[in-house]
Amino acid sequence: MGVVASMERQVETRTGAEPSIARLLSLVAADMGRVNDLIMAMAGSNADMIPEIAHHLIDSGGKRLRPMLTLAAARAFGYEGDGHVKLAACVEFMHTATLLHDDVVDESEMRRGKLAARMLWGNQASVLVGDYLLGQAFRTMVDVGSLDALRVLSNAAAVIAEGEVMQLAAAKNLATGEDSYLRVINAKTAALFSAACEVGPIVAGQGEAMRHALAAYGTSLGLAFQLVDDALDYGGSSMTLGKRVGDDFREGKVTLPVVLAARAGDEAERAFWSRTIEKGEIGDGDLERAIGLLRTHGAIAETVARARAYGNEAVAALAPMPAGPHRDALVEVVEFCVSRVS
Repeated sequence: MGVVASMERQVETRTGAEPSIARLLSLVAADMGRVNDLIMAMAGSNADMIPEIAHHLIDSGGKRLRPMLTLAAARAFGYEGDGHVKLAACVEFMHTATLLHDDVVDESEMRRGKLAARMLWGNQASVLVGDYLLGQAFRTMVDVGSLDALRVLSNAAAVIAEGEVMQLAAAKNLATGEDSYLRVINAKTAALFSAACEVGPIVAGQGEAMRHALAAYGTSLGLAFQLVDDALDYGGSSMTLGKRVGDDFREGKVTLPVVLAARAGDEAERAFWSRTIEKGEIGDGDLERAIGLLRTHGAIAETVARARAYGNEAVAALAPMPAGPHRDALVEVVEFCVSRVS
């Protein structure tokens, strides 16, 4: 308990430099160079459109946080092979494929500050290239030779797809409650964070205790990350998001800020949410009114508070890990993810 309490204080009382992932970047820089080379090779194809679309998204400035977590989670236990590099590339390909598919489902126009691939090459090409990237990821997983790692990542792929379907069913439905929302983001976002972290100790030959610790860390980090994203959609900037502020609102997504505000609102406010979210009838000034209602009812602040709570759970999950720079870096990742909205 003393270790957990100490680590929690570290998260809550750091007041020096702005939180960043600089320590993590430094620790995994050499490995990330190898990951990037492998990603470029895996994106190759005789079909010219595949590398064109893949590179459009891969080169668009994402932080590649998930593969860095895989690398750090393996190196923390002294791993010296190359399996973590291959698994990290697989994680990034799974994430990239998900983004390509997401943008088609959500009819998104922007991704990471650029036109979404679907806007340039069309929906069909985006879906098919996403499928190709998933295939390449699984081909590379097999090369690692770890059945446990393959099991964890393949399970995550199925859970992510399930989460997308659940989100589709929940879209434009104000009856969606907190529990349903949390199930969606647990599957859609947290599952890959969890898998990315768990395969690190797997490839490093660690037992169930460390696997469970890193998986739990990844799950809580993923939930915090998504909650912050959902808050930023109404309280952030396009630069921070990499897409237009209010896209969730325009797409009729029922995220936690909307759930909280609609539940707390009066009849007129619920009619507003029904018109805009459920019916998609959005006019001038509606986004500004939505943001105003969220602030009036403290929905954005409450969403951020939930994210911080999950962040503390993520840090607590790291207690069984050996102390050292890699654990410190993972703690700082939590601080960085939650601080994006402050």
